[in-house]
Amino acid sequence: MAHGRLQNKVALITGGTSGIGAATVRLFTQEGAQVVFTGRRRELGEAVVREMGPDAFYIVADHTQPADCERCVAETVARYGRVDILFNNAGIVTKGTAETISWETWQATIDLNVTAVWQMSRLVLPHFRARGGGVIINNASDWGLVGGKDALAYCVSKGAVVQMTRSMALDHARENIRVNAVCPGDTFVERWVEKGYFEGSDPVTVAQGLAETGAALPLGRVGQAEEIAKAVLFLACDDSSFITGVLLPVDGGNTAA
Repeated sequence: MAHGRLQNKVALITGGTSGIGAATVRLFTQEGAQVVFTGRRRELGEAVVREMGPDAFYIVADHTQPADCERCVAETVARYGRVDILFNNAGIVTKGTAETISWETWQATIDLNVTAVWQMSRLVLPHFRARGGGVIINNASDWGLVGGKDALAYCVSKGAVVQMTRSMALDHARENIRVNAVCPGDTFVERWVEKGYFEGSDPVTVAQGLAETGAALPLGRVGQAEEIAKAVLFLACDDSSFITGVLLPVDGGNTAA
């Protein structure tokens, strides 16, 4: 787009091969950005590149590995000369109470949902500072704001992202570096089917599961990945130039109840 809201910007999106991440890659590219995105599943990443063309560049990466985080930032800067926007989207949803969750699951959740967010942020900050500013958007969750049942590690991890967002926003505000978070509620992504969240993947079962999940929300439906991507775009572009430290629920009214 000649006059997109992200024209002449370089964005780095973690976990961009499916779901909210892929929807954001598509939207950012349509809005004029040069987009680098990451993910562990090569076949999905290559499919997004085929769809979006030369303005989207894919890097295979596991953000629980510090060397992969460093490589992603270095390759972005080497390719485009800078990075203007970071969307920390990579994450996992895990289940379990304090008694039922395993040590391995707890550690894996914290490693990806918290430590990787910190690591990616600290790596882009010097590049932002050198260019006189930048934007970080973190993918938190409505369960980082209000908590949820049978998801202890996930809720703890997203609560940590909430506080990381606030703290980084204050630390770097005078450097023209804005840090905000989106807090999605129940949002349909492909992994719901892959993980068998509806006890089956046939269209009827999925439709019933979506209807039942959405019925519990004030708006009466679950969200779509594209709706979360639009909130991320708002926080990434100059429309939100006076906003930092904000936790934006995109949750169908869940946190208002």
